[in-house]
Amino acid sequence: QVQLVESGGGLVQAGESLRLSCAASGSIVSIAVMGWYRQAPGKQRELVAGITSGGLRNYDDSVKGRFTISRDNAKNTAYLQMNSLKPEDTAAYYCNAVIVAVGLSYATNYWGKGTLVTVSS
Repeated sequence: QVQLVESGGGLVQAGESLRLSCAASGSIVSIAVMGWYRQAPGKQRELVAGITSGGLRNYDDSVKGRFTISRDNAKNTAYLQMNSLKPEDTAAYYCNAVIVAVGLSYATNYWGKGTLVTVSS
């Protein structure tokens, strides 16, 4: 089975930084895309940033210049460095990955359980 486990959330003040990690484990053949989504109370889940296995990145406009996504393919781990945090960044952050597991010929979308980020003003 494949699992995604996030870590690194917490409570910070506006202007501070946090680094989230997402580790994929299990019977993994390959990971095409890893990404971070977030969901604030009463709002829909939205894409924050994504990165392909080749290193191509995309960001939501609201985080460009402040957040950086990276990944370590050898460790099947993705990171989200979040700088200059704002109160509006407060949300549950979820890791997402498109993974081909052992024994399958197609990719499946996997989600972590989320980590909470709270930014106080």
